[in-house]
Amino acid sequence: MPRFIYTIQDAQGTVTTGNLDAEDEDRAVAALQNKGLFILSIQSETAQTKGLLSLQRFKRGRISGRELVFLGEQLSTLLGGGVPLVRALSLLSEHSENKNLGSVLSMVTKEVTAGGALNKALEKHPKVFNEIWISLVQAGEVSGQLPTVLRQVTSYMEAQENIKAKIITALAYPSVLAVMSVGVLMYFIIYIVPVFAQIFKDFNLKLPILTQIIVSISNLVADYFVMLLVVFIGSILALRAYIATTPGRLVWNHFIFGIPFFGKFIQNILIERLLTTMATLIRSGVSILNAVSVLEGAFKKNLIFQNALKKAKNDIASGRSISESFRKTLIFPGMVTEMMWMGEESGKLPDIIETLSKFYQEQIDQFIRRFSSMIDPILVVGIGGIVGVIVMSIFMPIFQLSQIGGAM
Repeated sequence: MPRFIYTIQDAQGTVTTGNLDAEDEDRAVAALQNKGLFILSIQSETAQTKGLLSLQRFKRGRISGRELVFLGEQLSTLLGGGVPLVRALSLLSEHSENKNLGSVLSMVTKEVTAGGALNKALEKHPKVFNEIWISLVQAGEVSGQLPTVLRQVTSYMEAQENIKAKIITALAYPSVLAVMSVGVLMYFIIYIVPVFAQIFKDFNLKLPILTQIIVSISNLVADYFVMLLVVFIGSILALRAYIATTPGRLVWNHFIFGIPFFGKFIQNILIERLLTTMATLIRSGVSILNAVSVLEGAFKKNLIFQNALKKAKNDIASGRSISESFRKTLIFPGMVTEMMWMGEESGKLPDIIETLSKFYQEQIDQFIRRFSSMIDPILVVGIGGIVGVIVMSIFMPIFQLSQIGGAM
């Protein structure tokens, strides 16, 4: 007879987990309901084993930011409507369309059911819930305002996802155009140019310098295509391995910030993210010191910002003001530190930081709009110019042939 694992809640609100033997799930549910128990979850022992195997299979599955936004909205709505936390988590776990997220929520539900805090349960899944999620949930649990804090988490994540979506949208068309253009160029170089080069060779024509260069490039690519591809892929892998090291990542971060036109844009994205996160953390009841500590962990991929936040955290811990601590890092614009000082003096630091974050959001939007309007003609003219040079290099010897034919 199958065995079923269940989690139930009695009339006094006590949650317990146990198991019972029954012919099928309906009979198991009926047996528990006849005792006046509220069933939070129930599944066969076999299904639970399959679920664990499924988790292993999907543990590397991707959980998108939008799914986490939706999760925060649903959990906030359920808790705000009076649904107990365990029941809310159980419902979200059962009805999650993402199998990986459903498995993670199932484990979180078991941790909370056993008496653990929600933030501690989330902490065991760092690849799904980052430091910001965990810190905000902890603040909500401590203050007793978890539904409100979850709404703030959702608003924060939705704002970050919107910025990411705008950037992806702005880059999508240029990326497709660039890939297609490179493909056309490679086709010209590998297949078209050699045909004409052979014709010119048969006529013993003295090729112009431009044509000689294009033919040489074509021969090089055609003869050593595999080797060039291997070198290209190897270079990328070597670069990624170097960037994975601490010195390599630091060098890469400095390089990115130094790129003309784009470096400042990337800095603005990071500053906006920092300000928006800090404002959300402070509004949720997280202390300044803890907020900066969370930010330090959130900027693991950019060592310049992480090191700056580490210095700022140490200065704040030693008694310096927030604005002075951030000013000493030398990476934040003067406007940011001056506005922070005004926020400290007026006692409206979260409002000032939020105003700053909106300013940087507008800067990002303006850059994306300008980039979208400029990149298309730049790519068309650039790629068209390269194709024009190749075509010209082919037609110059053809003109020579036509002159020879006319003379005859």
